[in-house]
Amino acid sequence: MTASHPDAVVVGSGPNGLAAAVALARAGASVLVLEATEEVGGGTRTAELTLPGFTHDVCSAVHPMGILSPFFRTLPLREHGLEWITPPASVAHPMPDGSAVVLRRSLEQTGAGLGRDASAWSRLIQPFLGDPHGLLTDLMAPLRIPGHPIQLARFGLRAAFSANRLSRLLFRDDRARALFAGCAAHSILPLTWPLTAALGLIFAITAHVEDWPVARGGSQAITRALASYLETLGGRIQTGRRVEQLDELPPSRAVLFDTSPELLARIAGDALPAGYRRRLGRYRYGPGVFKLDWALDGPIPWQDPACLEASTVHVGGTLEAICASERDMYRGVHSERPFLIVCQQSQFDPSRAPEGRHTGYAYCHVPHGSRLDMRNAIESQIERFAPGFRDRILARHAMGPADFERTNPNYKGGAITGGVADAFQLFTRPVARLDPYSTPNPRLFICSASTPPGGGVHGQCGYWAAQSALKRLGRG
Repeated sequence: MTASHPDAVVVGSGPNGLAAAVALARAGASVLVLEATEEVGGGTRTAELTLPGFTHDVCSAVHPMGILSPFFRTLPLREHGLEWITPPASVAHPMPDGSAVVLRRSLEQTGAGLGRDASAWSRLIQPFLGDPHGLLTDLMAPLRIPGHPIQLARFGLRAAFSANRLSRLLFRDDRARALFAGCAAHSILPLTWPLTAALGLIFAITAHVEDWPVARGGSQAITRALASYLETLGGRIQTGRRVEQLDELPPSRAVLFDTSPELLARIAGDALPAGYRRRLGRYRYGPGVFKLDWALDGPIPWQDPACLEASTVHVGGTLEAICASERDMYRGVHSERPFLIVCQQSQFDPSRAPEGRHTGYAYCHVPHGSRLDMRNAIESQIERFAPGFRDRILARHAMGPADFERTNPNYKGGAITGGVADAFQLFTRPVARLDPYSTPNPRLFICSASTPPGGGVHGQCGYWAAQSALKRLGRG
């Protein structure tokens, strides 16, 4: 690679952009990554958002898909500073009576909190634990001939249901139903929609393979490790290089965009056909999020102390309550009791806060582009299950949809997962094409979370886009 003529340029240095660059470089291609901000990371940034000494994850926080990513598992990221910290449990789910059901790696230990639904939970999950990595490899790929067709077919028979329907069919009591609903609500879709059971099942399976980890020092350790490894492969990264037009890029044989479809269309301009740009313009980004970070003078005072064993706490109560919250969000209504994803990084990583202090992190789903301040609703919801929580707050930092989009233009309207992943857009993202990463311009590719398999810090979108680009470079 000469200073000005790499084989490939990657626009954006989120996990997918860096994963694409690493995959290209490992195949022998010369790569240049351009990042608009002064530091790599995209949605995996870490910063002192509240008080000095308290480090908070700006977006992504807990990483089941990071530790289990088929591509990341092939990379020497530990040698480049990434250390996963695994908690005793992945998820705690407080119930209205104050007790919590806890999702642990052991089926037996999880079942101990599910009463008469213990065997039903085991029957749901156990068939996928023989070769979970094979299943995830198939699930975290574009449409293609699967490597494990029987296992994938078994998964599909359950995944086709709505989360609401499957949980009611399989479980008799509130605890198991709520636990499954909390996992499924990561889909940011109404839980009465078909296929929402798929994400619930994926997250439940991952928790029985690896405890959901945090990255020591903050989520930015993931992208810093990717960047460090890329540089050992000869790849170059330039930060502070915002790209507005295609002609600002150095000559190359391939350009990969770790951007939203809207930004791809805007930057590429007439290099893409008008019809394709119109199709990109019809891409659906979906709801946004409202997030709070706290500096705390102690751990969150959950009614059930078992909640402190989990990296993630799903706050929302029963299946019915979670379904109502997610239904409201998708209809443009702000729930008074929103479903929350709460993360407790400092419980397991003391580097996140001064000695004896803690950080807290929570977000709820809100309508696309919402401007409503959800601070009171979020804190009131936590207070229901952790009385005295507000008394522990030393400082808070809020981010609404506009703040997320300002921080990262890929988060259109606050949509942090790259766009709606429903039955109509799961595999046809950003548009319906046999190769979703390619464009009508043979030189241009998209590698962001707006391609299969979608949102999450796993790098699989970037990996698969790189395989597409390598064919263009004659290396596939």
